[in-house]
Amino acid sequence: MIGLISATAAGAAGRDRLAAAWPDRTRVYEGPVADAVRRAFGECTQLVCFLATGAVVRLVAPLLSDKASDPGVVCVDEGGRFAVSLVGGHGGGANELALAVGRLLGAEPVVTTATDSVGVPGLDTLGMPVEGDVAGVSRALLDGEPVALELESVWPLPALPANVGSAVPGDGPTIRVTDRLIDGDGVGAGAVVLRPPSLVVGVGASKGAPVEEVLALVRGALVDAGLSVASVAALATVDAKADEPGIIGAAERLGVPVVTYPADELAGVAVPNPSAAPLAAVGTPSVAEAAALVGGGELLVPKRKSARADGTPAMATCAVVRRPGRGRLAVVGLGPGARDLLTPRAEAELRRASVLVGLDQYVDQIRDLLRPGTRILESGLGAEEERARTAVAEARKGQAVALIGSGDAGVYAMASPALAEASDDIDVVGVPGVTAALAAGAILGAPLGHDHVSISLSDLHTPWHVIERRVLAAAEADIVVTFYNPRSRGRDWQLPKALAILGAHREPTTPVGVVRNASRPDESSRVTTLAGLDPATVDMMTVVTVGNTATRNIAGRMVTPRGYRWQEAPR
Repeated sequence: MIGLISATAAGAAGRDRLAAAWPDRTRVYEGPVADAVRRAFGECTQLVCFLATGAVVRLVAPLLSDKASDPGVVCVDEGGRFAVSLVGGHGGGANELALAVGRLLGAEPVVTTATDSVGVPGLDTLGMPVEGDVAGVSRALLDGEPVALELESVWPLPALPANVGSAVPGDGPTIRVTDRLIDGDGVGAGAVVLRPPSLVVGVGASKGAPVEEVLALVRGALVDAGLSVASVAALATVDAKADEPGIIGAAERLGVPVVTYPADELAGVAVPNPSAAPLAAVGTPSVAEAAALVGGGELLVPKRKSARADGTPAMATCAVVRRPGRGRLAVVGLGPGARDLLTPRAEAELRRASVLVGLDQYVDQIRDLLRPGTRILESGLGAEEERARTAVAEARKGQAVALIGSGDAGVYAMASPALAEASDDIDVVGVPGVTAALAAGAILGAPLGHDHVSISLSDLHTPWHVIERRVLAAAEADIVVTFYNPRSRGRDWQLPKALAILGAHREPTTPVGVVRNASRPDESSRVTTLAGLDPATVDMMTVVTVGNTATRNIAGRMVTPRGYRWQEAPR
């Protein structure tokens, strides 16, 4: 929950805008400011204070205890010009909150955390628990000192500075990625340990098994195997135990989800220690080992039973599997070109990537958003399949890869060839983007107000007879059509042919919208008619939208009625 505090009418206006935008995430604190800040600090995970920075400093200073548990605090001036990340930039999420508040209020986010300021990922922002000398190693990263990197567990990391990996482990500052416990007195000075979520603990439990028994079994199995509980990604069990309080409670204490599988799926998993008891009880000869092994991995701890002090039969079993490290491929849509139409999620994925794959002109659009050290693999037009194979191959090496495309990457872009190349050995994330059709539609008015279709007129990959059949189907169905790739120097006859097909089913006065370079500085647009459109004025940077028989030109804008009955009622 985000606590919102203000002292004046001007501050309350900004406060109320946040409350209206985030009704389920925010709580407004009224009353004397000092009391409001104190109550919000104790009850919320984050605060946004519409107060002078000095006042907020004095109010929160006595309340601070630990950067790992203190809420993040953002301070917004009453004019709404700046959103300052004041306390808890990383641990409290104040840096991200300042960015979000800035976007919503039109304020300039102010982030002074050293790593964020120079584009270096904070060691406590990598999505993994971190132990050790975070401040010391972060300082070495920023100062350009040689920092060793030990990857005992392969896991996709964001781009790290060039000085990482330039030292021999043990000779200086070290970043270690491992799920193993550290011997001795801990990590020690000059080193940090990142805990990847690489362990899955399979759990079986009798009805009514106590939380303490399940938890003690899991913790004991991990310690005995020299494994860190911080690397546990999930507790896994059979569907029949999805509501077992002992398993649910143990997962809550560990801060991990419970993943369940059908008994017949678990019965098909080969395990070293099958048993007749679970087969009779829930329909599979193994619960703990089989649930942990679903999806593959190395069985580090075979099935073991809980121990009970009174000598009564054990009520829980567990097994531990290390799942293989998986690369990550994010297929990112950049939108039509304008920076403000690039989504925050897309920006986050670009910052998360260690490898960027894309068309050279698209790389140039977002080069400034990449972290220092990001490896860029760019190529020219016509190399879509090569880029798709490259991105998947890099992900299979365990890298965090961003494959970029214009508009939405799933619309005439890179998602299709990449996913055709990928298998289930990597994680794939799709990041939607604003398509050219949507951007052009917004410029033209509301041409897509009813059913519509997008058709590419490029016959480089699709035979013309197939394209022609699709255009005819859209014409006969009276559907609004947006043409992508309408005309190039070598393909100058397809657009006239497509317009002729539509013209056989629509009046010559049917509105047609033409938008070139939608959302970019040299954007141009016009609304004409099916008879009035000159195909020679169209190129590959243009989107052509042809209305249906209901589309109208109203005040110079294309409008396709939705068909609401109230619009047809007499006035």
